[in-house]
Amino acid sequence: MKPIIVRNIDRAEPELINKLGKFGVATVHEAQGRSGLMLPYMRPIYTSARIASSAVTVFCRPGDNMMIHAAIEVCKPGDVLVVTVQSESTDGMFGDLLATSCQANGITGLIIDAGVRDVADLTAMDFPVFSKVISAQGTVKETLGSVNIDVVCGGALVRPGDIIVADLDGVVVVPRQHGADVVAACESRVAKETVIRGLYRAGKLGVDMNGLREKLKSLGVEYVNRTDS
Repeated sequence: MKPIIVRNIDRAEPELINKLGKFGVATVHEAQGRSGLMLPYMRPIYTSARIASSAVTVFCRPGDNMMIHAAIEVCKPGDVLVVTVQSESTDGMFGDLLATSCQANGITGLIIDAGVRDVADLTAMDFPVFSKVISAQGTVKETLGSVNIDVVCGGALVRPGDIIVADLDGVVVVPRQHGADVVAACESRVAKETVIRGLYRAGKLGVDMNGLREKLKSLGVEYVNRTDS
C-alpha cells in the first residue's frame, strides 16, 4: 500500500465522547457486547491517566517515529493519537518533546502498541499515555508509513474517527457510528448495576439473585456438612 496521510476524517460529537469517558472502559466494553478491548498489555504510564477522544491513527515502521510527527499536523484539538507498527517493536518511539508538541496542538493523549520513554516527564506534564512497554531505546526518522488508515492496535481494530476510551482498566474502541447506541447501552447497564449493588449491600447473595443454585445442582455440585471425627 502506498503511504498516505488523510487530512480529513469524521469524528463523533464531543458530548457523546465525554459521556463514554465518564462511564469508563469496563462499562463501555460490557455494554457493547464485550468487544473492542485492546490486549491487557496496553497499560497507562501513570495510574490517573484517562482518555476519551477521537482516534487519529498512525501506522509506523518499527523503530521509526517519523509518521507520529506527520500525524500531529492533521490532528484537531481533542484527538488522541493511536499508533501501531508494522511488526512487533519495543522501542521508545515517543517522549516528552513529542508530548510537548501534542499538548500545544490540543492532542489529548497517546495509545501506542510499542514503547515510550521519558515517563517521569510525561507524568509531570499530565500527558496520558497507554503503551505496550517503557523503553529508553531511541528511534530514527527514515521510513514511511501512513496516517488515518484502518489499523490494528493492541489487537483491536481502530478506524480513523473511532472513539477511544482509556483508563486504569485498559483501552476500548467504540466504532464512531455506534457511539450513541453504546451510550444508551451504558446508561441501561449502569441503572441495572445500581439496583444489583443495592441488593448486595442488603446482604443478598449472587447465587440466589442469578439463579445459580439450580445450575450448581444440575452440574453435579453437592452440598455436604462435615463434622470433626
